[in-house]
Amino acid sequence: MHRSIDIQNIFVQHGGVVRTSEIRKYGLHNRILSKLVEQGKVVRIKPGYYQWIENTEAPEAAVIAKLFPDAVVCLESALYYHGYTDRIPASWHLAVDKDSTKSRFNIQYPPVQPYYFEGKYLDIGVEIATIQGVELRVYDRDRTICDVVRYANKMDREVINKAIQAYVKDPKKNVTRLIEYAKRLRALQKIKVWVGVWL
Repeated sequence: MHRSIDIQNIFVQHGGVVRTSEIRKYGLHNRILSKLVEQGKVVRIKPGYYQWIENTEAPEAAVIAKLFPDAVVCLESALYYHGYTDRIPASWHLAVDKDSTKSRFNIQYPPVQPYYFEGKYLDIGVEIATIQGVELRVYDRDRTICDVVRYANKMDREVINKAIQAYVKDPKKNVTRLIEYAKRLRALQKIKVWVGVWL
């Protein structure tokens, strides 16, 4: 059997998460993965995807980047990234195309909460951010506030109010861009109601 240190290096090279097809490229058999799962060194996060967990702190962001490269970190997860809430989200909030296969998100770890957007809205306000040392697509602060207002009926009112107040005080905010996004996302009236009084 191959030494676990060699296999661990394969995981490290792939950001802590590998697919069975990638293991095969190294001339290794799938049985090795099963053995590592039994030993508690590796966890199966969904069919065909495995994460090394023994003596490592492979970040959840690495799993998100690997499994959902097309997704955009949004809503409460984006609020947390921008520092607009100190409440750590219970799951990763991800914006995805409305035609995405729903079963993709049935994973054991980490917990994810998908939000299905029309394709024409998905890429508005996307920036590349480094989270837990991993590059991910995240909505910028202005788009995030637009989405928070659009999904206000699904969010905690206290979280919304604190986020809006943090945005208003943020020297990096761009109100012109906020209004532009609101128009494109058909949320201008809601932005005026929720944010207008603070600006």
